[in-house]
Amino acid sequence: MDIVIGDITELEVDAIVNPTNTMLMPQEGIPAMVFRNGGARIQVECNSIRNKIQKLPVGAAVITSGGDLRALNVIHTACPRMGMGKEAQKLKLCVINSLKLLDKKNLSSIAFPLISTGQYGFTIEQSAEIMVRAIREYFQSTGKLKSVIFCMEDEQTFNKFNEALIQLQAKLSST
Repeated sequence: MDIVIGDITELEVDAIVNPTNTMLMPQEGIPAMVFRNGGARIQVECNSIRNKIQKLPVGAAVITSGGDLRALNVIHTACPRMGMGKEAQKLKLCVINSLKLLDKKNLSSIAFPLISTGQYGFTIEQSAEIMVRAIREYFQSTGKLKSVIFCMEDEQTFNKFNEALIQLQAKLSST
């Protein structure tokens, strides 16, 4: 698992994860960058998916091409908001369902941003712990992943994420 600082839409991986809403519509932050930098093809594909399913359930994930991005694909996952109930379980599902799609498509490298932080209400530390635990659990059960990258938008987020990882490792080694 690697941690980088930068723009997730610039990474060359099999798939990047787009933390989005249930309507698969561009909003602010990373989803806006994905649709802006990836071009119209991603939105057209999302519209086609939405026409079939109406609304993406929170925790579910779907995949589109990467459009004009360096990533071959974009995995869109509907993020939980604090206060909706069972938020931690739903965030874990975002990660697990993204990884299942990666496996289903025989892809081996994925980049995640932090999911459900900011306006969705999770702290960096909460999101980091849930996501890293989910990835570890998934990897231990399948062993297929070759490359997982966490992409942080800035140095402050990177530092908080790193701190959360150190605390999580301490928790895991004491159990």
